[in-house]
Amino acid sequence: MKKRNHVHEAPSAAGSQPPMKREYSRDKTRCRVTFWLPQTAAPGATTVAVAGSFNDWSVDRHSMVQLANGDFHLELELEAGREHEFRFLIDGVRWENAWNADKYVWSDHAQGENSVIVI
Repeated sequence: MKKRNHVHEAPSAAGSQPPMKREYSRDKTRCRVTFWLPQTAAPGATTVAVAGSFNDWSVDRHSMVQLANGDFHLELELEAGREHEFRFLIDGVRWENAWNADKYVWSDHAQGENSVIVI
């Protein structure tokens, strides 16, 4: 199968979604990232996990916390100076990209695009 180098910027349809929150360590080698998935992206969801290049695409290592308003969030410390691909797994059955990702890249494995955060 031919490899595609498809990359595009996050769509403006993310509208009022705030950019992903980042807090860098003093030496700028680490970054605390706040992942966030709005309730509107996962209506009725009971569990959401973040899987990505930073956790070997584990679907059970980083479970998100559901807020009172139905949104999900999770803070993780990641290596800075890199691009990290990720997606959300909703209720163990449906994949969703971040609406506020920095960009998206094609994944032959997933046969779709992954969200990317650049830190």
